[in-house]
Parts: sequence; C-alpha cells; structure tokens
Amino acid sequence: VQLQASGGGLVQAGGSLRLSCAGSGRAFNRYAVGWFRQAPGREREFVASISRFGTATYYADSVKGRFIVSRDNTKDTVYLQMNTLKPEDTAVYYCAANPAGGLYSSALQYDYWGQGTLVTVSS
Repeated sequence: VQLQASGGGLVQAGGSLRLSCAGSGRAFNRYAVGWFRQAPGREREFVASISRFGTATYYADSVKGRFIVSRDNTKDTVYLQMNTLKPEDTAVYYCAANPAGGLYSSALQYDYWGQGTLVTVSS
C-alpha cells in the first residue's frame, strides 16, 4: 500500500488542523494505521492509531483529549483531527500502515510509511 499524508500547515496555538492519510494500491481496510510525528532534533514519536475498520483507537497521553483519529474506508483515508494545538505539537507528521492490524505505538511495527506533512504551531 502507498500512503500520502496531507493537511499540514501553520496555525496559531489553540487552533485546529485536520490531517489526511490517503492509501492506494491494496485494500486499505487490511491495514491498521498509525500517526507519528518528529520534531527537529527529536526522535519520532507515536501519536495515535486506528484499527482496520475504525472500531478501536489508541492515543499517546500527550494528545489524548485533543486529537481524534478516524477513517473512511470508502475513501481509503485516515484522518487526524488536531484540536487545541500547542507549540510543542510542531513536527512533521507521518502516517504508517501495518497489516497485522494492531494498535502499535512502536514505529518498528509499521511496514508502510507516507512522506510526512509539516505542522507548525505558533505561540
């Protein structure tokens, strides 16, 4: 499966953005999808994940209650709605897919990656 993340941009603190991850190439509902982010000088970190059919989700503590992950398999797309953004949310955001279907927080469990989209939150 090929993945393409989009929707990043510049937003003020307290604002919102919605990221999209579009899949192509194989049946998208075969894959659980995770979102990760990487800030300058920092390691890539887990943000959120969603099961194959969207019935289960998992969030990092740092975004719980602010971010919502969802998917529309009719459009082969996973979304990350980001609310109440903070400057520390600034990073390149990546989506990734794993065929095992687990809600993994480790990047090592994901086989396919999108190219990343930059989110910048100004204070």
